[in-house]
Amino acid sequence: ADRAGGTSGVLWGAGLRALGESLGNSEVPGAADLSAAVTAFAGRITGLGKAELGDKTMVDALLPFAETLARRAGEGAGAEAAWEEAAAASTAAAAATATLRPLKGRARPLAEKSLGTADPGATSLAMVFTVLGKHLASEAAVPAARTEAGAAV
Repeated sequence: ADRAGGTSGVLWGAGLRALGESLGNSEVPGAADLSAAVTAFAGRITGLGKAELGDKTMVDALLPFAETLARRAGEGAGAEAAWEEAAAASTAAAAATATLRPLKGRARPLAEKSLGTADPGATSLAMVFTVLGKHLASEAAVPAARTEAGAAV
């Protein structure tokens, strides 16, 4: 958080701290645990940054991710499936920021020049969520492999 440029480093740092505080030391969190942690992450970022949907910031990808994850977790989806669907929603929302004029952040003075270009913060956040989902899938396989190995003994 201290080394990243602009406000994003502070927001990421605060958001990750909220996410970690929510998850605690759980070995493999379930979909509901992840949803609560992402909700804490989003709450911390929006609380500090004051950005809203449509401001052409990372929040435009973050809130669709959090909402999709919460909805799918509430429907009983597993963590991997819920995360994957939420990452897809985040990616689509990030791409849609190309049609927006920035209302917050460093891009705000560029207003018209930024039309046609997706917000970098939203895009990078969606990319992080996508990659984390792949890691989550591999972590979910580890306990299953341990259980199968234990059953074979």
